[in-house]
Amino acid sequence: MSDDKAKNNNKSVLIGAAFLMATSAIGPGFLTQTAVFTEQLGPTFGFVILSSLILSAIAQLNVWRVIGVSGLRGQEVANKVLPGLGYFVAFLVAFGGLAFNIGNVGGAATGLNVMFGIDYTLGAAISAILAIIIFLNKNAGNAMDTLTKVLGALMIIVIGYVALTTSPPIGEAVKRTFIPDEMPMLAIITLVGGTVGGYITFSGGHRLLDAGISGEENLDQINKSAVMGMGIASIVRILLFLAILGVVTTGFKLDPASPPASAFQEAAGNLGYKFFGLVIWAAALTSIVGCAYTSVSFLKTFTKTISDHVNKWIIAFIALSAIIFITIGQPAKLLVIVGSLNGLILPITLGVMLVASGKKEIVGEYKHPKWLLYTGILVVIITAILGVRSLTGIKALWS
Repeated sequence: MSDDKAKNNNKSVLIGAAFLMATSAIGPGFLTQTAVFTEQLGPTFGFVILSSLILSAIAQLNVWRVIGVSGLRGQEVANKVLPGLGYFVAFLVAFGGLAFNIGNVGGAATGLNVMFGIDYTLGAAISAILAIIIFLNKNAGNAMDTLTKVLGALMIIVIGYVALTTSPPIGEAVKRTFIPDEMPMLAIITLVGGTVGGYITFSGGHRLLDAGISGEENLDQINKSAVMGMGIASIVRILLFLAILGVVTTGFKLDPASPPASAFQEAAGNLGYKFFGLVIWAAALTSIVGCAYTSVSFLKTFTKTISDHVNKWIIAFIALSAIIFITIGQPAKLLVIVGSLNGLILPITLGVMLVASGKKEIVGEYKHPKWLLYTGILVVIITAILGVRSLTGIKALWS
């Protein structure tokens, strides 16, 4: 391969990794979460977005840099820091990923039902088959990159259009982004967990390793890809915030059954409702792909049975998610339990990465920036608070 072709291929992978991370974060829960908090906080939600962006970017840069420099996946780094910890983390990520992928399949089925009136069971099957086709491709990595880039761009365009139709109070939103009416810590912590919690933090970093992009010499590229991923997710969040803000500032009350759907419908009538279907389908489909890919990437290094047949395991992961949704639905207790455990993943894994950043046997002669280390510790503390709070979800099930 010529130098120019290699550079172009690297550029495509870097953008693909960024979109994979971003679209993994932008799932059905992302849409609902943004709508609910916008209705509750109004223009001050802009401050929440800005704060969570800063904290999430710190987490991403710490994780991506250590993964990139060491050339090791998250579970391998964890095992080197504390033998056996990598297996625990891999189990949490894979188990959590399966549960959340059931929800993603449900979101995709909802999207097709809204757009075309397709039955939920058939919609789930169609969406799962489309996701599986990606991994039947010999160049599954490139196909995945293309899917996330195309659907990611589509979401930005559609949500941007809806935001324009609602005429949100942009001036007030900008003002409250920097001078909030209140300090909504719970919302900030929740958004950080939703943006870089669970498997999401590792999706792009693992994609870069699979594409052969690692080593200290590639740190600039790794940084750019991580920041780009956060930027894409934030653009979607900001546009969605503005679209819904324009609706709720008129006094409209969102439907608790589906807050974002009611906002889109109020903004642009039946067309807006169809747009919501398109957005939630695109968000769910890309999350199905990203979740399955990253969950299996946490298991592939432990056994040749998986490492030699990665795509087949990813396909099985997607198929199982769809089968569970079609036969059982979305098991509420399982989702609550896994959601609660998922809150513990980021503080554990980020904490491990920060410890690993100072170990020569993992990162060699690389010197991790002190500002990233110290701010990373702050994010660990904040997300640990989220993790402890999330455990109440398990307690509530049995009370």
